[in-house]
Parts: sequence; C-alpha cells; structure tokens
Amino acid sequence: MFDSRFTVRRATDKDAAELAGIGEITFMQTFGHLYPPADAAAYVASAYTERACREKLADSRMAHWLAHAEGGTAVGFALAGYCKLPVPNIEPAAGELRQLYVRAEYQKQRLGTLLFDAAVDWLEARYAPIYVGVWSENHGAQRFYGRHGFVKVGEYGFPVGKTVDREFILKRSSRTVSTVKR
Repeated sequence: MFDSRFTVRRATDKDAAELAGIGEITFMQTFGHLYPPADAAAYVASAYTERACREKLADSRMAHWLAHAEGGTAVGFALAGYCKLPVPNIEPAAGELRQLYVRAEYQKQRLGTLLFDAAVDWLEARYAPIYVGVWSENHGAQRFYGRHGFVKVGEYGFPVGKTVDREFILKRSSRTVSTVKR
C-alpha cells in the first residue's frame, strides 16, 4: 500500500520553479559525483532552469508529475512526452519517459513506481511505442524498466557538459502487466 505521507500530482505552469529545484537536486544527488564540476554545472544550468521547465510545461506534447512529502516538500518528479531519442526509423507516434527521479532520502518508498505509473498511463493514451534512455551503469534503473516490459534496442552518447555518457535506449512496444508486487 502507498504511504499516505506522499502525494503525486500533475504539474502545472505554476510549478516551474519547484520543478527546476527538484530537478537540480535529484540530478546532482544521482549523477553529480560522476562529472567534473564544470560539466555538472553546465548541464544543470541548461536543463533545470525555471525557464526551461516553463517551456516544457507549456508544450502540450509533454507532461510533468511531482511527488510531494507531507508538508509540501517536492521529493521527486517525472517528465514524459514525444520521443526525442536518436532511434533509427523511429515510429511517428513514439513516446518517451524522459526523466524519473526521486530524492535519495525518499527512495525505496514506491514513489518511483507511482511517478512511473502516472507517466506511463499518460503516455499510453497518446503514444506508441514508449522509449526510455538509461545510463549504461545504472543497473537498478535497467532492472526496474525491465520489470515493466522495456528491452534494450540501442545506445547513444548523452552529453553532460564536455562529458559524453554511454546511454541505453529501452523500448516497450505495448502495455505490459508489471511483475512488480503492488
């Protein structure tokens, strides 16, 4: 059962600053140690600004969700939309789970699954198939997506400043019943 101390809701244009903040926090917690400080700072300065979040929120082809802890603190988010991954011969209606992050201290409380479910339900009503990009060394995320029917179909380089990460492209062709115990 879901812990009632948390809520997950669709983000609105009024949430741009909050999304920018939780995006920066979770990116740095998850990946900040992997990059030279200048590379991490350059990525955060382009990806997690209030303006960048506002632009994504205004695009009807995309949607954000926020997870909040009791008291209103943002502790995670998801972003879904049309697929921008470099997939050869990509299907015209392909969608992508673009980001899914939960603050380190709130992980292992099913928030990632709740954000995932909200984003994928929205995606499946609009797009098919669904893709996700995952860092090649993020084995936990790869296992999570595998349990939800995603399989590796490619690779690409993802730039973070001057650093280029090896990313896997995973695909889920149709709605798959999760083997994760609810």
